[in-house]
Amino acid sequence: MNVPARSQQTELGLSILLSEKSDWIRGKSIGLITNHTGVDAALRSNYRLFAEAPECQLSAIFSPEHGLWGSVQDGIAINSVDTSDENPLSVPIFSLYGQSMRPTANQLEGIDLLVYDMQDVGARYYTYISTLLHAMEAASDYGLELIVADRPNPITCTAVEGPVLASGSESFVGIHRIPVRYGLTVGELAMLLKAERVPSCQLKVAWMYGYRRGMWHDNTGLQWVPPSPNMPTLTTAVLYPGLCLFEGTNMSEGRGTTKPFEYIGAPWCNGERWAELLNDCQLPGVRFRPVVFTPAPVVETTKHAKQTCGGVAIHITDRERFRPIETALQMLSVLTTEYRDHFGFLPAHFDRLVGNTWLRDALSNGESVDTIRARWVQELQTWRDKAKQHHAYA
Repeated sequence: MNVPARSQQTELGLSILLSEKSDWIRGKSIGLITNHTGVDAALRSNYRLFAEAPECQLSAIFSPEHGLWGSVQDGIAINSVDTSDENPLSVPIFSLYGQSMRPTANQLEGIDLLVYDMQDVGARYYTYISTLLHAMEAASDYGLELIVADRPNPITCTAVEGPVLASGSESFVGIHRIPVRYGLTVGELAMLLKAERVPSCQLKVAWMYGYRRGMWHDNTGLQWVPPSPNMPTLTTAVLYPGLCLFEGTNMSEGRGTTKPFEYIGAPWCNGERWAELLNDCQLPGVRFRPVVFTPAPVVETTKHAKQTCGGVAIHITDRERFRPIETALQMLSVLTTEYRDHFGFLPAHFDRLVGNTWLRDALSNGESVDTIRARWVQELQTWRDKAKQHHAYA
């Protein structure tokens, strides 16, 4: 289906659900899967809007990684919060990133309908889409309807990049066999997951109006709300599908600085030399600048905390031409040659992120980025053809 445009500002699925599609929620007891990004165009929180809506009753909130307020660092388990002094809302907040990654039977007691509404970033690693699939499975298991209130893919739906997740490589940072940069809105992805994983899910999508596949988030007229502590800007989100791979190495990916995923480095890295080699590659839409930074110890696992790191700052000069995954692979390729005695992969995590077991070996063995990329050209085309069946926007 193609949803028609109606205005210059994109109208979110949340607003459509609460107005034109309000019959979908009338008389329902709702479990809302959301976080701090679940706001309307006027930045009003969805949980307040549902609590005030006369058509329905907000009975519970379910929050993903980083928590309802988006304040918890990555990978840290979160406890559920009941209606106590710690919880300013009048309903329980159940964590879907703690003891359980999916709603339980006890948590769903008395709930008629699940609504999923939060901002994704369009990359397979980002765990909000994993929470979506688990919610769809729970809805199917317990006979509940699930509505996705659609939101923009902030890095456009037109570019598709990276390897498709290999069979057997599924994890919470790779929930389904999709490319790293998959080119769908969360509503479109939900439709695909229903077709391929949870056909019995009673799924509805409140589609947006005024959205086009080639839109970046700053084309939508909507405010950017950082979806997690290390995703402060749209630029961060554009870099993330590629530069997140540095989480699977012994280099700092900029966590603990004001430029996560824009600064990459290590104490042993000569930023001047690395930047020169990378700029000589003439990668499309990007330039590299030598930088020195010192990561703050945000969490115990912050790499090179309190150590002075040399490295590069990544400057996007043309985001339409910029390819974050190919850029990251070229950066890694240079490192495996220039810093063979210092640079290293964290094998299990790198393989988990990239979604296969061969790419790390290919880089270590000196295969060119062009040769590596050629391995996934055909599977990306297959993905595009399959995903197109679920496109809701022109």
